[in-house]
Amino acid sequence: MKIKGKNLLFIFLLMFMLLIKISYGAGFSYSFSEMEKRRSALMEAAGEGWIILFANPDSFTSGHFRQDNDFFYFTGCEDANAILVMAPATRESFLFVPQKTDREKMMEGGNSLDDPQAREKLGMKAIYPLSYFEEFLARISARPKMTVYLRLSPEDTIAESRTETAIFAARNQRNPFNDQLTLNQYRAEKFRKLYPSFQIKDITPFIDALRMIKTPEEIAIMRRNGKISAEAIRKAMLVSRPGAYEYELEAAALEVVIRNGGRGPAYPPIVGSGPNTCIQHYEKNSRQMQAGDLVLMDFGGELEYLTMDITRTWPVSGKFTEEQKKVYRAVLEVQKACIEAFKPGVTFKDVQDYVAKKMKEKGIDPMGLKGSLGHLVGLSVHDVQTGDLVLREGMVMAIEPALYFPEKNLGIRIEDTVLITRDGCEVLSADVPKEIDEIEALLTKRKI
Repeated sequence: MKIKGKNLLFIFLLMFMLLIKISYGAGFSYSFSEMEKRRSALMEAAGEGWIILFANPDSFTSGHFRQDNDFFYFTGCEDANAILVMAPATRESFLFVPQKTDREKMMEGGNSLDDPQAREKLGMKAIYPLSYFEEFLARISARPKMTVYLRLSPEDTIAESRTETAIFAARNQRNPFNDQLTLNQYRAEKFRKLYPSFQIKDITPFIDALRMIKTPEEIAIMRRNGKISAEAIRKAMLVSRPGAYEYELEAAALEVVIRNGGRGPAYPPIVGSGPNTCIQHYEKNSRQMQAGDLVLMDFGGELEYLTMDITRTWPVSGKFTEEQKKVYRAVLEVQKACIEAFKPGVTFKDVQDYVAKKMKEKGIDPMGLKGSLGHLVGLSVHDVQTGDLVLREGMVMAIEPALYFPEKNLGIRIEDTVLITRDGCEVLSADVPKEIDEIEALLTKRKI
């Protein structure tokens, strides 16, 4: 078959687009220019010296490998044990990647060193074997008063903020046999010993300032994740019933996330019924639900490294009692008022004041519940933050008011993830019902 010039050009463009997609792995929709823009912004903010970021080491666990959040944010690369070096003076980036043995390639596949197009696709000046990294450092160490930026602050994970990571590490160190430096601390200590001429500084504040504001590509992914995660909770609501186990709801939600291209949950799913509704981070999900129980489900999926955070509370039997309705309405009205208050320039106090005003106008007793800014959401479900929080366009926030009455086995939390827009906010998780009549109507569709 003879191929005409226009057809040949179309085939070439199609093959090029396929190569772009494949380079980031199945399902990734970030463009190459996205990562280059992020690196350029970070280098401009630092302004001097060298910036060095480390990939996660191979975990060899039963779960999927997940790259270090900061490393992925600036590379889109999932190579384990890699190192990224950025030079602000020249705006150049270098990637150092472990050279795999033939057996490793057979068992795990190759990495960026095995892809002849990786340097161009990832926007790197060069991709070197990891074994060259220390020689690279030795070559730049001769320069006087060289500033080297490392991440001196704790890393964050998919489910834990930087602060939470530090807290959990401190708890582990209660056992004297677990008393050891974190990887960040060890790396900084090694740099200081091997290269005493380096002036070591923390790059984390510059990273966090960038990560707090979501790019258009991130927003598009989070909008999709909001719909997928909302569908997941709707599915869980439809399988809930007296006699079912909490883990059945978790399974139903996970199926929706994975079927739609998500990798799994953004954090251990919380499905608490009866007395478990009052355990804020309950995750055993093993109780059999009973008629008359409420069930509180806190769940969000991970999609292309971005997370979602949603909570809904509903009656297992399908109808709220009058007492449950009273508490639920208080929580819901506070959450609605928070959403109304959210817009650029708003502070924690602004939200509290607005919620108090709205509750007074509506004659609703909030039962001691006050307005809150919640927490940022992004690569981590408890995402990074710098200083006192003031809302800005492009931030993504979780709003999660709650009331707990353990003596009554009555806990209610209602949580949505919202995007701060130019003049307000967009609820990304709006597709899962939260009005009492909407919840009860959905539950009538169950096949019990």
